[in-house]
Amino acid sequence: MPQLVSGDRVCIIGGGPAGSFAALELLEAARRKDVRLNVTIFEPRQFSLPGPGGCNHCAGMLSHRVLDGLNRLNLAIPSDVLQAEISSYAVHLHGETRRVRDSDPRRTIPAVYRGAGPRDQISKRSVASFDDFLLQTALERGARRIPHRAVKVSWDERPVVHAAGEKHAADLLVLASGVNSRAPLDAGFGYRPPQTAIMAQDEIPRPPSWPADQIDAFFNQPPGLIFGALIPKGEYLNISLLGKGLPTDAVSKFVAARGQEAGLGRSPRSLCGCTPRVAVRPARRYHGDRWVAVGDAAATRLYKDGIGSAITTSHAAMAAAVGKGISSRAFGRHYAPTFRAVARDNLFGRLLFRMWSMTLESERLSKAWLQTLDTEAERPEAERRMHRILWGMLTGDEPYESLFWQAVHPAMLLTTARSLRATL
Repeated sequence: MPQLVSGDRVCIIGGGPAGSFAALELLEAARRKDVRLNVTIFEPRQFSLPGPGGCNHCAGMLSHRVLDGLNRLNLAIPSDVLQAEISSYAVHLHGETRRVRDSDPRRTIPAVYRGAGPRDQISKRSVASFDDFLLQTALERGARRIPHRAVKVSWDERPVVHAAGEKHAADLLVLASGVNSRAPLDAGFGYRPPQTAIMAQDEIPRPPSWPADQIDAFFNQPPGLIFGALIPKGEYLNISLLGKGLPTDAVSKFVAARGQEAGLGRSPRSLCGCTPRVAVRPARRYHGDRWVAVGDAAATRLYKDGIGSAITTSHAAMAAAVGKGISSRAFGRHYAPTFRAVARDNLFGRLLFRMWSMTLESERLSKAWLQTLDTEAERPEAERRMHRILWGMLTGDEPYESLFWQAVHPAMLLTTARSLRATL
């Protein structure tokens, strides 16, 4: 069974969070075993640039799983990277608003930019990039970067990366290219990328009265919308929409439908729009001899906490590579369980989002849902199951399976049934 030994070269395709976390986890695991590796990251983008050229097209919310992973790697988010600390959601439904908080009021959800802010800046204040922070840290700790795109990965007894007219043989290849660019692996690897859905995003100036620590969540409009979030980030407000079959002008339709209600006015200035893809199904054939996929390129949490999945899959894959070997068999035994756990949890996520869609489609269920939130508001924090479910689904701060079992808990069902009777 092949093992990594000192002097081996590891090539990582992609320098976003999954690639940077893979490099950091690999270097740390190798250091503990006194193995010195040559770690090379292939990443053509400059994350320190504003707009699409430096952005990884993400709402940039960091769950506590991410924070725990950063702590494990002895990393702290720099103050200039942190754009907001979210303490509550304002949920808007059928003209009514309810506020939802974490059961622990001391905890907040950090909001960051993946690049250096929107394309059109409204001031000279610089915006620091979370992805650039991770990549630079990986370089400081021993990785090397080649600022060119890997256009092809072939096989010649081991993976061979083709970039900028040169070939780079790898003892181990880590695919961390996400889902918004084509995976460069030759067909012989057997890799099949995840299925994806389309998001719509934009940035607008944050209104002066907008709370700096609150996200507003909306549903239903435009048609096909699963949820829309307005996320404060310093001087800006990120608009992030997720749905099925969203039109190309989804953001403008959303603003037209919700702008006045949200306090945005009729036509806020668009600063940086995009329509990124998000993975909704896991990859197939995500590892083999001397190669493995991590992050969005492998499996990610449904709709939320992609960065958390990046750090989880990278940690498991690199621990397997250093500690158990780099054969397909080693990854199948020691990395696949983590991959399958992400995919399994997403099954519960689909059930939860289906239940949520049914609630939105029924006025009576929606009213009962609002009534349940009101009833829970008078109870101790530990008994506010609906608040916990909603907070977990919106933030990605808790596994879907845990939230599902909370949703079907007898006490939750009884409270919901009483709320339904109250709507008659």
